Amino acid sequence: MDDQLALRIRLFREGGQVGPDVAEFVTTELAALENEGNTVTEESAGMLTSHLMMALTRLMDGAPIEQFLTDDQVAAELADHPDAVARARLLAARARGALGRTLPESEINFLAMHLAVLAQQPAR
Repeated sequence: MDDQLALRIRLFREGGQVGPDVAEFVTTELAALENEGNTVTEESAGMLTSHLMMALTRLMDGAPIEQFLTDDQVAAELADHPDAVARARLLAARARGALGRTLPESEINFLAMHLAVLAQQPAR
């Protein structure tokens, strides 16, 4: 993870937008993605990082997460990216184990979209 992405996480945490448990979980997930050979930088994973931190924070806070109107469209776009969908489901399972909360299907789909984009980045 590059310094700018680490700074993003630190600012979210220090600003009180995410708790330390969420920041740690996201940092661990980004490290795993990097260890798998993905390029994990502010440019390639900034949106994924913010989305994941905020989605998990909403869950931890008990905030309602509604289905998105674009769920069917997103699911259709993901048909060509089964690895990203599988990776998003594994991430959601780890979040459930680590944080005790379950991400809804719509959030998993949006994470899969971010992961599909990340997988298309040039290898490091």
